[in-house]
Amino acid sequence: MSYSFVVEPLAIQDFESEDELIERCKEWNLLSGSATRPKTYQYKRQGLSLPCEIVGYVDNQTVVIQFENKQHHCIHPAYLKEMQTASFGQRGFSATEAKTEEALEEGGEITEAEEASGEGALLDADAVGGDGLGESGVAEVAESEGSEAGAGSAASAKQTAPESKPAKPAAKKKAAVQLPEDKLKITAVVKEFTTVPNHFSDNDDEVIIYEGITIEGHDLPIEEVWSSHSATLKKLELKEGDRLSCEAKIVAKKLTQHPVKYKINNPSKLQVIPPEG
Repeated sequence: MSYSFVVEPLAIQDFESEDELIERCKEWNLLSGSATRPKTYQYKRQGLSLPCEIVGYVDNQTVVIQFENKQHHCIHPAYLKEMQTASFGQRGFSATEAKTEEALEEGGEITEAEEASGEGALLDADAVGGDGLGESGVAEVAESEGSEAGAGSAASAKQTAPESKPAKPAAKKKAAVQLPEDKLKITAVVKEFTTVPNHFSDNDDEVIIYEGITIEGHDLPIEEVWSSHSATLKKLELKEGDRLSCEAKIVAKKLTQHPVKYKINNPSKLQVIPPEG
């Protein structure tokens, strides 16, 4: 059985380990500070209560859950936490949910607002491009009010307005890079160590930006990538200018506050290549 309401993610950021999953869930207030293992959650909707587990994320405000039928669905972590309460779905749209929705809309990162009960009508939306929202698309809104009057005004203006110069053709958009789904053998040079804000933690996230990207067997127009400065990478004691070899997935994930569009996910077989000569 498949669920028609699901908002499929365009790209899933995997957790590098179970420890990272646990830490992330603690940051999202989905696990207690003393928890040592992940848990199963309940996704509630229109009288349904479906077991699910967190399998990844799109960004800091969008987690990806997986149902028992293996379907993936995007949801805001605060909304998933709200679903764990016994009273969820038994009353109208609460002040807490309304505050969550308002905050999401102001931030432009709405991942999901759903129909919590028969009284409060909520809308499904996707932070990764579904329903015309998110980084990969712009909402398309059809305005109907005043359309007839607008049409009459346009006809009148057409008769009286002087001839205008033909508009310049719109610039062609670059085709999106087709990223392989499998792990790739990647060689990259450490360009910079930096940090980016983490809204769910008091500390910023440490990241590494790489340049001079070489991908074995592929000729992809990717000049820079980034990755989390994980505990595993810290053991290598990398420095700027070091050449790193690894096997990893490359996903389309823009680095906050930096013009780097692609991320290295789940790197393995890490090796620092000594300089030639």
